[in-house]
Amino acid sequence: MATVLLKTLVKKPRKILFVNDLTLLNHSMMPTECTVTLQAALMTYKDIEKIGDEDLLAITAQEVAKQKLMFPSATVHKALSPKPQHFQVRPFTESQEIPGGWDGDTFPTLTPAPLPFSLLQLFFQNFYEAPMKFFDEIILIQVRSQARQRSREDGGNWRLVSHRPSASPGHTLLRKWLGLCQPNEPNSGVRGYLKVTICALGVGDQAPVRLPPDTSGTLLTLSSVVPISIAYLQFFIYCAEDLHLKKHYSVSPALEVELIGEKVTRTRPSGQAPTAPLTCPLQLPCLSSYVKFRVLDCPRNRCNDEIGTVSLSLNQISSTGAEIEGMYSGFLPCFGPSFLTLRGGKKAPFRMKEEDPVTGEERAVTRDPLETMIKVTDQQDKRSEKHQNRQKYGLCVIFLSCTMMPDFKDLIQFEVSIGHYGNKMDLSYKPLVSTTQYSPAIYDGNIYHYVPWYNTKPVVAVTSFWEDVSFRMNCLNLLQFTRDRLKANLDTLKSMRNPRDPALLPQWEKLLRELVEDCKRPLPCMTSQPKATDLDKNRWKLRRLLLQELAQKAKQAPPRDMVATAEGWLYRLNAVLPEPQMNLPDVMIWLMSREQRVAYAQVPAHSVLFSPDGARHSGRFCGKTQTLFLQYPEGEGEKDTLPGQLRVCMWLGNVTDSRDLELLRQGEVVVYAETYENQAKFKGQWGQQFLQHCPNFSDVLGHKALPKEDFKEPHGWHWDGPWTVEPQRRLLLDTDINKSQVLEEVYENQRRDAVGAWVPAAIPNTDVNGEPVEAREIVQCPQGWHVKQTWAVELNHAVDNEGWEYGVGIPPSGLGGPPTPTPTLGERAPLLSPQHHPGLAEDEAGWEYGVFGSKFHLNPEPQSRFRRRCWHRRLAPNKVKGIAPIFLLEGSLVKLDRIMSSRRAPPGITQTPSLPFIYCVFNKPHYYQLFCYIYQARNLMSSRVQTFQGPFIRLAFLNYSQCTQSLKSSAAPTWAQTLTFQHLLLYESPQDTRDSPPCVVLELWQRDPQGSETLWGRSMWHPVVWLDAQDRILPPMRWHPLVKGLEDEEGEILASCELILETELPMLSVPWKDGIYILPKSIQPTLRKMAIEMLVWGLRNMKQVRSPRLLVECWEECLQTEPIRDFQTNPNFAQSTLLLTLYMPTEETFALPLVLKVVDSQDFGQETVVGQANVHSLQPYFCDPWAEDYVPPILKSPDGYLCEKFWFKSSKDEYDQEVDWWSKLFWATGDAPQTLKYKYKDYHTLKVYDCELEAVPAFQGLQDFCQTFKLYQEWPRLDSPVVGEFKGQFRVYPFPENPEAPKPPRQFPLWPKKEDFPQQCLIRVYMVRAFHLQPQDLNGLCDPYVILKLGQTMLGNRDKYQPNTLDPIFGVMFELSCTIPLEKDLEIQHLHPEPGSRGPNPSACPLPAPVSLQRVARASPGLGSPHRSGPFRWRDQMPPSLLLEHHAKRKGLPPPLFSPEGDSVYYNGKKFELQSFELKPPRARFLGSKKERLALYLLHTQGLVPEHVETRTLYSDSQPGIDQGKVQMWVDIFPKKLGPPGPPVNIGPRKPKRWLFGLEKDMQKTDIHYRSVTGEGIFNWRFTFTLDYLAAEHVCVLSEKDYIWSLDPTVTKFPARLIIQVWDNNIISTDDFLGVLELDLSDMPLPAPHSRLCSVRMLEADPKWPHFLQHKHSSLFKMKNVAGWWPCQVLDGGKWRLSGKVKMTLEILTEKEALIKAAGRGQSEPNQYPTLHPPLRTHTLFMWFRSPIGKFIRVVWRRYRFRIIATAIILLIGLLLFNFIYSAPNYLAMSWIKPELRLNAPIQIYANIINAPNTSSSLKQLLAPQN
Repeated sequence: MATVLLKTLVKKPRKILFVNDLTLLNHSMMPTECTVTLQAALMTYKDIEKIGDEDLLAITAQEVAKQKLMFPSATVHKALSPKPQHFQVRPFTESQEIPGGWDGDTFPTLTPAPLPFSLLQLFFQNFYEAPMKFFDEIILIQVRSQARQRSREDGGNWRLVSHRPSASPGHTLLRKWLGLCQPNEPNSGVRGYLKVTICALGVGDQAPVRLPPDTSGTLLTLSSVVPISIAYLQFFIYCAEDLHLKKHYSVSPALEVELIGEKVTRTRPSGQAPTAPLTCPLQLPCLSSYVKFRVLDCPRNRCNDEIGTVSLSLNQISSTGAEIEGMYSGFLPCFGPSFLTLRGGKKAPFRMKEEDPVTGEERAVTRDPLETMIKVTDQQDKRSEKHQNRQKYGLCVIFLSCTMMPDFKDLIQFEVSIGHYGNKMDLSYKPLVSTTQYSPAIYDGNIYHYVPWYNTKPVVAVTSFWEDVSFRMNCLNLLQFTRDRLKANLDTLKSMRNPRDPALLPQWEKLLRELVEDCKRPLPCMTSQPKATDLDKNRWKLRRLLLQELAQKAKQAPPRDMVATAEGWLYRLNAVLPEPQMNLPDVMIWLMSREQRVAYAQVPAHSVLFSPDGARHSGRFCGKTQTLFLQYPEGEGEKDTLPGQLRVCMWLGNVTDSRDLELLRQGEVVVYAETYENQAKFKGQWGQQFLQHCPNFSDVLGHKALPKEDFKEPHGWHWDGPWTVEPQRRLLLDTDINKSQVLEEVYENQRRDAVGAWVPAAIPNTDVNGEPVEAREIVQCPQGWHVKQTWAVELNHAVDNEGWEYGVGIPPSGLGGPPTPTPTLGERAPLLSPQHHPGLAEDEAGWEYGVFGSKFHLNPEPQSRFRRRCWHRRLAPNKVKGIAPIFLLEGSLVKLDRIMSSRRAPPGITQTPSLPFIYCVFNKPHYYQLFCYIYQARNLMSSRVQTFQGPFIRLAFLNYSQCTQSLKSSAAPTWAQTLTFQHLLLYESPQDTRDSPPCVVLELWQRDPQGSETLWGRSMWHPVVWLDAQDRILPPMRWHPLVKGLEDEEGEILASCELILETELPMLSVPWKDGIYILPKSIQPTLRKMAIEMLVWGLRNMKQVRSPRLLVECWEECLQTEPIRDFQTNPNFAQSTLLLTLYMPTEETFALPLVLKVVDSQDFGQETVVGQANVHSLQPYFCDPWAEDYVPPILKSPDGYLCEKFWFKSSKDEYDQEVDWWSKLFWATGDAPQTLKYKYKDYHTLKVYDCELEAVPAFQGLQDFCQTFKLYQEWPRLDSPVVGEFKGQFRVYPFPENPEAPKPPRQFPLWPKKEDFPQQCLIRVYMVRAFHLQPQDLNGLCDPYVILKLGQTMLGNRDKYQPNTLDPIFGVMFELSCTIPLEKDLEIQHLHPEPGSRGPNPSACPLPAPVSLQRVARASPGLGSPHRSGPFRWRDQMPPSLLLEHHAKRKGLPPPLFSPEGDSVYYNGKKFELQSFELKPPRARFLGSKKERLALYLLHTQGLVPEHVETRTLYSDSQPGIDQGKVQMWVDIFPKKLGPPGPPVNIGPRKPKRWLFGLEKDMQKTDIHYRSVTGEGIFNWRFTFTLDYLAAEHVCVLSEKDYIWSLDPTVTKFPARLIIQVWDNNIISTDDFLGVLELDLSDMPLPAPHSRLCSVRMLEADPKWPHFLQHKHSSLFKMKNVAGWWPCQVLDGGKWRLSGKVKMTLEILTEKEALIKAAGRGQSEPNQYPTLHPPLRTHTLFMWFRSPIGKFIRVVWRRYRFRIIATAIILLIGLLLFNFIYSAPNYLAMSWIKPELRLNAPIQIYANIINAPNTSSSLKQLLAPQN
């Protein structure tokens, strides 16, 4: 842990706190050897709203917060498509920072700043790949040195992770910093940074419109700098098992590990001892998704064959902490010790589902124990021992049914295996009862086949040995239960499409309640589990925290955005659900025919695993019935066909837990030994002596001899009875009937005679179709059948008490006679069941006739030469405690195979062993009724004129199937029919059926006139089960998707199903009408008669059509228009309105789309659908004509008056030369230079849209009086091409059912006069610029030029291309004429010329950008400024006042009334004044009059399109739907009948002012001032630079060729910066850098007049001083000449400090001025303007004679003289003060001790002493020392 004080952030919120190498403390608060470096920033709610307003990409902080959820996972939010699609990756490098330095002496240069530098470079990479593979690719960015042509740094790798759309829109990395490192020295750390933006674009995705250079430091600071942390991933490989490549073939295995596309190493496993660890460098966070392991067969060190592969997802064995919102930090990669299952052989179709993926055949299913660690440990030798203790597991599978199968000509069987256990082809394992008995596929009477198992269901029992991972599977199954309940509730929530459904809120509350309940259930603890690995403990903690978080969120979730919220929770649960340490392989069920594997189903082992801890810890299908759909291996089987539908009941668990094994509530398990007695026929006699190549007793195939005496009971079992003949019940049924029980019906018919009495009819007994049959008394059973019940009268129909039904009878079989009322008595026939012939002898019983390899029959035929019969002997279990007896059936039953105690079979066995067969016999069947309510289908698109020819529904339920009636052609076939299935036989208990009902498969077929049937799509769901008919509630009908193939939805069908248990109550019935069962009225949609009124105007952009017409279909009604006779001349319909009356459902859920088809007439009467569209919802077109406030649509054509010109001639424009149309554009985009000030720019508004104009929501698609519908050839998808357009409008309103009631008024009584169409128009297309174009040259650039196509007119010039650019500036205007609507769409092509070709480039990439020319919002031309002259003048044909009048007329409003002064207007019932819009009088020049200005203000408030520039996306036919770049443009349309338009806008590219020609790449330097002892350098040197300067943009323009062989120069723009560098010249060592001065010549600080006023503050970019104290800036291009002092600075310790001062004179000259005032460089000729003399420098010849003291004094005194003087004064004052302080105590002491000395003068004292007689003696006494 560590503590970081955040007080700094509170005081300075805008700062970022940097903490470097902070020492971490342990739990004892003692310092550790670990440190942490972090950055902390304070973010407020305002910051969260949006960061960086100047960024057009506009990434919000909320999206940044959502990126925590963007963690990679094996389970994605939405299944990715396996179909290849077009993709495009755009890496966009913005800036770089790479270590380096400068070389040279003192030199200035006019060039972009050196390292660190800004590099705006766009790359394109195109892909055609499946999304699930594409988003797993790695992107590598390298920074290369152009001079040395080698890689300098690698910019990191990362993966295009497929995030959910809410978290990462567009799969984009926005302005992220990447760390650069040396590829060969990963430990060297970060060597620089690269800022990139990367977009992965699919079909329909849009790239960011514009990414300007980031000049501010905000985004740099807030962007995340990603350092590269190198870790080492170690793999400990212990052993490998069951490695098989071919049958009876030994392998030489070698392991290969692949990480991030690099193969790490190979090693050979030897025995059980672990090999040396495999060490792989790993970058964290890891950018790869998987670690791939491949086991190869390497005989003699040649690795050619692959045994198996397995991929380990790094995202599942590690965590970044982003899965949990909070302080969870995740964990490093760790794994095992655990086994991995290798897979090989045939693969399943490549797809990924939300649930467990299906992988396919396991040719070599092997296991490889692996341990992955992040650090080296010393205890690796014993870590896997505790995981090697294996336990015996048992797998039991009951096959309940197999239906919907194709016609298999051969016998079939099923094989169940888990790993290699149960694989009967692998003879190295002990044989197990893993296969079912061979059976034929029987025809179900409709189209499919099924396996006739009846009440005797085959059972398989497979034992295997695995590690005990129950603790891990319990946790997984508990999570699976939570996930399944959430998904089931979510699916129910999604099915409620009506937001007003009253059941919506209760369902949401149920979802929340159950989610909280499931999340609060504790997971099995892993911390106390001795066998748990580190990964188990880490994932247990992760899952526990996630469940706690979801429970908390579910408690607080409001009833808003229900589906999105629940999907987010489901996504997060799916992310932590996969278990990487899955020691148990999946259970494989194979359908086999002729010993070949045909189809398979794969079941995850954990889903059927039993747990003694409870049902929630067990698998969701453990002991339960589940439905499996078989599938073919990849590349096999017929397209869109199912191999079969399988219903099984499975149980997997430890055999010690199988004591009370009871899979189903009913059924008796029996075990039989089986052998076949074979005989052949010779000369009319049957006998075994006539067999030639077949043994007397054999297996079912006749390949192996199985005498009865060779059988021996297995361990734990004993024989229960002798051998008996057991007939094969699967053969004892009529091949024409294919039923084990048949219900025979005979109808007794009567008629009235002349007196009214009932007498037998002419045909007294018929079947249900009226065909004559025999009387019920003489009906006999066929051979092998017997009567089970007596005849009974059917009373469960619409009959009287005696069973008679009445009607007007029609004589059957075409007999004549008038129709008479005929009663019919329907009597139920006896139930017939197969049995033995009672009269046959025992030797003749049970024989079946046929030939091996084909189907056998019961009845002998004349050509039969072979027969056989089956002998069974039952086995009974001994009393075994603690284990299910079926798991003791191991090994062969014959004497030749000995039962071994080990799990391996004895070596040398080469033939398939003989095994018993297990059956589950159900003696109590249950009968059900199935009612399937089928209403209609919708969203069916077909390329035929008639959508369907005979559509019908085929319903399959188990081995029963029925068909609905065939309908006529319809876009939405409506059957409204009920399919009933009576006496459906199901053998499992009703409770099991209720919990897991069989699946209903509903298929939509169509039948052509020739009788051939074609499958359209199928839908599958489970019916609602009712065990008590009294509790029955009719299930509501819902829309179910029709799917064809893997994932292609081909429409929807409205249906529902219910399965009802038959009881003693009368059978349920449904209404009968016209020979079919119809729907109950309670579930039928409520219909109401409606009218659909259509305005059909015309067709557009239809290519190669001759005489098209429009076909409108809705429900089963259709209307069509008259064909357009001459489409090329007039594409409009002659008939403008259509009225369609029909009955439509009142509920929006059941509404059907309106189908629009364009049918073209071809030769010989052929008709072809050339385009179609679906109007999915008619709700926007609903109206009520009788409503009081309803206003019908007003459709009027524009008036044809001419208007006067609004142009005023003006003298010379007085606009500044720096202000033009491009200034207006840059003001709108924010790209204008900050130094450019223009006081009138508020009057020149321009709107720049980042999308197409019709895509702006405010303009509603720019539709005119008609709406445009795009036409497609097929079901519209993202990449579907548009084949045309239909222009029309709809209104839907109620229509009275009573013919005499008044009809509602028509909605389209008036329409524009069609004689006004077509009309001539003048078109002006302004091509401004393009950006992000697709590179075409090897240098990553292209040479684009523009071609315009409008009808047959094509404009553009190939020679006028923009060389070497991806962001060309065209600035051209094209003017052309067209006829609307014949030439409606404009096509813009951006082409790239190919060198050497002068004609049309065959390899050009056309990029069409259609521009609609008919717009209701008056987008052409846009509402501009009312200027009468200048570059922003008004260019419309009508003045604003006339436009306002025209607009009011179109809206049905009275014309505006202006005041005489023009400063007010009365419009739409309100008065508007000019003062309300103009608060101050305008100061701009040449504005229009008050009237026109006021009218223009009002027009801007009417939602019309302003003056604008739109951005259109370019597309390519080679990559449909992929963004190929953007183009900014606009189109002006001027109808010619309104008069000539105004002058065009000049948008020509800005041309730089020719200050001088070109800009050379030269660095100039002065001479060297040697031995400057004072730090001063005197040069008197002139630098001369030439440049092209663009004054409007304040940049320099450089045009030069990149290489000598380049054809065209490349234009580069960069700021005009002058860089002065000062260096200290050294003779031996490298020069020393002294300082640098960088001046932006367009915004440079003014120089200081004196050196003492020059400071670093002059160069501060963001000064903290007030504005009036800030240093002034100016432009050299305006001042022309400037001189003075500027500071030089150097970076020291992260801060800039003053390192010197430079005095110089800067002068800017135009090209003309430079020719007049010519001057040479340096001091060379012509040395003038001014003349520079050599500098006066100190002579240094006799320097060594001078005194060093003089040098020192000179240097010190000149630099520090003021400091020396100040120091001397301070020292003098200090000395005086010290002397005073030192002397003061003596004077004070004398004044205190001898005060009398002050009374006498000192002169007198000395005088007395001198004048005394004894002067000498007295003096001596005075001076003598005192003792």
